[in-house]
Amino acid sequence: MAEIDVESLFNYAMKGQWRETLEAYNKNPGALEAKITKAEDTVLHLAVYLGQTNFVRKVLDGINEEVCLNVLHMQNLKGNTTLHLAAEVGNVDMCHNMAKRDSKLICARNLEGETPLFLAAVHGKREAFLCLHDLKQNHDDDDDDDDEDYSLVKKSNGNTILHCTISSEHFGLALQIIKLYPKLVNSVNQHGLSPLQVLAGKPNCFKSSTRMELLQSIIYNCSIVDEIEETDDVCYNREHKTHHYPTNYETCATFFSLLKSTAIGKDDKAASNDEESNVSQKSEEEQAKKSEKKRYGFPPNWAAAIRFLTHMMKLLLIICGVGANWIGKIQRKKVKHIQAIQVMNELIECGSSSLFKHDYTSMSVHGSVKSRRKAAPILIAAKMGVREMVEKILDTEPMAIHEVDSENKNVVLLAIENRQPHVYSLLNKRSLIRETAFRQVDKNGNSALHLAATYGSHRPWRVPGAAMQMQWEYKWYKLVKDSMPPNFFERYNENGETAKQLFIKTHQGLAKEGGKWLAKTSESCTLVAALVATVAFATSTAIPGGPDQRTGYPLLGGRPAFNIFAVTSLVALCSSVTALVLFLSILTSRFQEKDFALDLPRKLLLGLTTLFTSIASVLVSFCAGHFFIVENELKFAVYPIYAATCLPVSFFALVQLPLYLDLSLAMIRKVPQRSYKVHSHGMHHHY
Repeated sequence: MAEIDVESLFNYAMKGQWRETLEAYNKNPGALEAKITKAEDTVLHLAVYLGQTNFVRKVLDGINEEVCLNVLHMQNLKGNTTLHLAAEVGNVDMCHNMAKRDSKLICARNLEGETPLFLAAVHGKREAFLCLHDLKQNHDDDDDDDDEDYSLVKKSNGNTILHCTISSEHFGLALQIIKLYPKLVNSVNQHGLSPLQVLAGKPNCFKSSTRMELLQSIIYNCSIVDEIEETDDVCYNREHKTHHYPTNYETCATFFSLLKSTAIGKDDKAASNDEESNVSQKSEEEQAKKSEKKRYGFPPNWAAAIRFLTHMMKLLLIICGVGANWIGKIQRKKVKHIQAIQVMNELIECGSSSLFKHDYTSMSVHGSVKSRRKAAPILIAAKMGVREMVEKILDTEPMAIHEVDSENKNVVLLAIENRQPHVYSLLNKRSLIRETAFRQVDKNGNSALHLAATYGSHRPWRVPGAAMQMQWEYKWYKLVKDSMPPNFFERYNENGETAKQLFIKTHQGLAKEGGKWLAKTSESCTLVAALVATVAFATSTAIPGGPDQRTGYPLLGGRPAFNIFAVTSLVALCSSVTALVLFLSILTSRFQEKDFALDLPRKLLLGLTTLFTSIASVLVSFCAGHFFIVENELKFAVYPIYAATCLPVSFFALVQLPLYLDLSLAMIRKVPQRSYKVHSHGMHHHY
């Protein structure tokens, strides 16, 4: 009978028939402890998976305390209890209902060494995490910090909840964890990484390492994002907000709420702060911080008014065809950047002085495993291009500039080796750093100039193509060379190579590849330019209407169309011959490394420009000459045909526009733009 009931229980649960499942359980209470799947899940595990809060509550309330605790402590094949699953999915009601019955469940570990409190933090379930945190604090009989820290760490690798929330980019929750567990700021995992080092390895979370187009940049700068207040309440509140309108009208409700706030002169945020100040009791320190906030000379409703205008701007962009999801994605990116900066500031300000050092032995949060710290955070940030972190660390701990990694490379050498222009510009502006850190050499005797001359395994610059990469490689080398201290002398590394020799050696493959592309492009363009020159010469010698037999002057001379024909045919001939000469000069080039910096790109840019001009001029001269042989009644009918004739030229210009922009900007810019799509994923192993 029991087997039939268990089988029925499984079938009902799989079909989502929870009423029948509850009835089957009432007939056979022992079936609740049966493991009904291959993963050894009980029916409560499945109910938590599927979010059946009412079913779980009825079942737990309907059994005695001893059976209830046995069921809640049952683990599946991965060692997860039902509280593990509830915390992972972020179901606050289930977490509260289970954890209040036995607080030991909060610290129970699965086979990976994860507690429910840990899983809630890792998956960014803020409410579930705060709920479990409060229940754990309320049921703890003593203030044993070691036992408290024990539940916040993953046993398999020593990562704390702060490591994992930063790695998962849940920065809002990470800020609250820092306030609740300040000891975790200085914790290291079994790989020797601190939370600050984990954050340093995530350049995509910072604005300096994010590439945005013009329109994206405008929307990014116009978006208003609130920072997370330090005085925000981090306690779990079981009272959920109830709205008197359907959830799909939330956008409209927000819009009218902002409109009301603008008119009345009180912001929603200010109103909520007033309510919180009446309910919660602030400490004297928090009140002092609040009173120290800047007082702006604006009306009290200025914040709401700006928010209202921002929403109006978004509405106009949506009407103009810019997607709301696209705008929301940019705004979420800005939120992530601001919160990452907040987390970074908290980690640096709350961390100990040893946090910024490269090599020291530290106890892990377990208190049992010793782990040696890897590269200092400033070195990782310099390598990954996180300018904000490098600047903050140097302002907080100036002596961090002397930190070196296992290869004796300091922050300057790592920034130059990994082609990080933002970090390089920051370091180059500080005269003290230029006089000291720029003179550092690594364990192989390579100076900053040697590392700038060494080409790595991937293409770091944003421009496509080997020729453009070669151009920026030489410009980067020249930029670093010009920024070296005045009395810096050319030196040899341990292999007896100068920086110039190293540049030629490591860039041979890239120069060869870039030369092939330039030669192939020039050959194709030379053929087109020669064809256009032939047509332009034949056209320029033909006079529409012929000459006057008495005077020798053209019969149609003086007419606007004839003047256009005469000028464009001459321009076509001159520009096509110029393009032919420029492309031939590229073909006869020796493709030396320094030629890629200015000479070859300039010839390519001028050649493409004159080729485009010659093609356009030939078409215009043809249309102008053809205009004379069309009858008067058909003159207006041929205008659309002339416009269609210009479409191929327009298409050619549109296709070549990215290359034009890259070549033109390369002539103007001194500091190149780096591509952040490729990062060193082996960072932790490297150190």
